[in-house]
Amino acid sequence: MSEQNPVLTPSQLNTLARDLLESAFPLVWVEGELGNITRPGSGHLYFTLKDARAQVRCAMFKPKSQWLKFVPREGLKVLGRGRLTLYEARGDYQLVLDHLEEAGEGALRRAFEALKAKLEAEGLFDTGRKRELPAFVRRLAVITSPTGAAVRDVLSVLARRCPLLEVDILPSLVQGETAAAQIADLLRRAGASGRYDAVLLARGGGSLEDLWAFNDERLVRAIADSPVPVVSAVGHETDFTLADFAADVRAPTPSVAAELLVPDRRDLQARLRALQERVHSLQRHRLRQAMQRADRAALRLQAQSPQARLRLLRQRHAELQRRLQALWQQRLLDRQARLRHAAAVLRAHHPARRMAQLQARLQRLGARPQAAIARTLQRDALQLRALARSLEACSPLATVARGYSILTRADDSRLVQSVAQAAPGDRLQARVRDGVLALSVEGVLPDPPEPNP
Repeated sequence: MSEQNPVLTPSQLNTLARDLLESAFPLVWVEGELGNITRPGSGHLYFTLKDARAQVRCAMFKPKSQWLKFVPREGLKVLGRGRLTLYEARGDYQLVLDHLEEAGEGALRRAFEALKAKLEAEGLFDTGRKRELPAFVRRLAVITSPTGAAVRDVLSVLARRCPLLEVDILPSLVQGETAAAQIADLLRRAGASGRYDAVLLARGGGSLEDLWAFNDERLVRAIADSPVPVVSAVGHETDFTLADFAADVRAPTPSVAAELLVPDRRDLQARLRALQERVHSLQRHRLRQAMQRADRAALRLQAQSPQARLRLLRQRHAELQRRLQALWQQRLLDRQARLRHAAAVLRAHHPARRMAQLQARLQRLGARPQAAIARTLQRDALQLRALARSLEACSPLATVARGYSILTRADDSRLVQSVAQAAPGDRLQARVRDGVLALSVEGVLPDPPEPNP
């Protein structure tokens, strides 16, 4: 066996085939009839797609198959999107789908996406051109079927939330070939009348084909050109039409649209009560301010009247008189005090009085030196006695008198304070209390031992 032709096992061959299929084919759309439908306990969906000449095995796993909008049945023509692969365990070629829809709805869906892309490129869906709804809608035009459930839901919500709102029902078809043209015409007439503050397009739920009138290009352009805000409430929450993208506001259901258009009367009543209370509070506040200004004006007017002015001048005149009298009395008292002081100074400086003062001072000054000398002698005597006592305490004679002796050398009278200063044969003198002893050193004795305690 040559190296150019290696031997493969079935699993290796199937793996190579699967890789080739998955890499060679991108995501594909396949249209055909359903057949051999099985749904085991795992929840996966297995079937075949076939036409007059061939068929292909298909699988749709549980997370995707649970969200199908229709019930798969034999012979139903469908459109599926998926990737080609190969089931290696059996070597089966199959298509794994992630999307499946009825074939007719698929064509409509492709037309929907193409028209949406065209209108979006023109700017009809831009959020910058959308207008906000009026705070309070006084007149509302509702374009819908007069016999459908949507109009009943809208009128019920409006009557409950805001009974004073004027509502005009503009009856129209909401399904069929002529519905789009009729709705667009009513929309243009409502906008041109200048009567309405907003327009509501309402319809109940349905399939993509049922709602196709609201994907009409003429209707979408009429919504974008409307001079009044347009609210679109077509289908259920999961349904989207081109009218929803072109409208100024999109509501998930007609009932929700009615709630968006008008406030709840209970909220309005509460707001009205709050505004009334605020007005009353402002009125009371302004009334108090006006009364205070009137009181201040009355006081100013009363203060500026001739009688009040005269009373004020009289009070000021009396006050000035009291102040002047008090000032004169104070000045008189000050002058009398200065005169008494001058008289006292004159008396103090009279010659006879001055002579007597000088004589008394001379006597005091004469006695002061004698007293100072006596105090000085007494202080010196005390200091002398203290010095004598100190000298006596420090004198060596006092030590001798207490029974001690002073040992000196006989030749130079130097004190002998240690045995090292004396040698055998040296002559010494010992001064005692009543005389001097002549001594001769014969030898040096060692220190006696200390007595035992």
